[in-house]
Amino acid sequence: MDSLGLVTLATVAGAIRGGTPFLFVSLGECLTEKSGKINLGQEGALLVGAMSGYAISYHSGSPWAGVFAAFGLGVLMGLLYAWLAQLPRVNDIAVGIALMLFGSGVAFFFGKPYIQPSAPQLPGIPLGGWSSSQQIRAAFNISPLFFLGVALAFGMSWFLSSTRWGMQIRAAGDQPSAARALGISLRSVRTWSCMAGSGLAAVGGSYLTLFYPGAWTEAISSGQGLMAVALVIFARWDPRLCLLASLLFGGAQSIGPALQAAGINTGYYLWNASPYILTLLVMVITCSTKKSLAGAPGSLATGE
Repeated sequence: MDSLGLVTLATVAGAIRGGTPFLFVSLGECLTEKSGKINLGQEGALLVGAMSGYAISYHSGSPWAGVFAAFGLGVLMGLLYAWLAQLPRVNDIAVGIALMLFGSGVAFFFGKPYIQPSAPQLPGIPLGGWSSSQQIRAAFNISPLFFLGVALAFGMSWFLSSTRWGMQIRAAGDQPSAARALGISLRSVRTWSCMAGSGLAAVGGSYLTLFYPGAWTEAISSGQGLMAVALVIFARWDPRLCLLASLLFGGAQSIGPALQAAGINTGYYLWNASPYILTLLVMVITCSTKKSLAGAPGSLATGE
């Protein structure tokens, strides 16, 4: 296979591997913002999920137990955020930053003993059997969490558009005053949305330590929880577009290693910075003082 084909295949495989944590965090943030809250604490939830998932997998011998434990702790992080962010005269952005720092500190403190030990990893689904190349077979060994994330993207889109609970979430985010008039409890809707959103972010963190790259380190997240906020804006608050945006960000993340695997080392570190450059471009392009973004929940602009 020529260099171009190898780089293309490696980028596609990398988009799936690297895009999966982006997918879970962005779906969680999309659900949270649909209810009218911005949770910058998703980075903290992701790190807590990464650490706890690895620790539980190590002690129990079951990586799936680690995934469920990560989800549970992420839900608790979301509950804490929802309680604090809905107190009178409290800014949800400031609360999110505080929870990001809190979650990072908790993960780093309790994760110290798990930097060296090796925990059981999630099994992969081998989709590269058609190739005789060991590298390609390894690259297309896909985690079942990716397929779960794809199902969640389409399921969440249906849930938000076609169910009574989904309508309540959208009403809380778009027209809080009208939602109150209809008897919808904003506190309840936003609390459950924040809890589920943080739980999904924590599952994304468990993917990082239990599948790819498959180890616990304090630098495991690389700011993916924060980049998810830009990704949700890029996806126009549409769960299905979150899937495409996640693959785009994951592909951008994989270009550098793909080029290196093909023996092309020119600009390696610049390509590795492409996800952060893409995040900056998204934020610059979408910033506007003249009009609101298409699909943006109305209460995000008013802070109601």
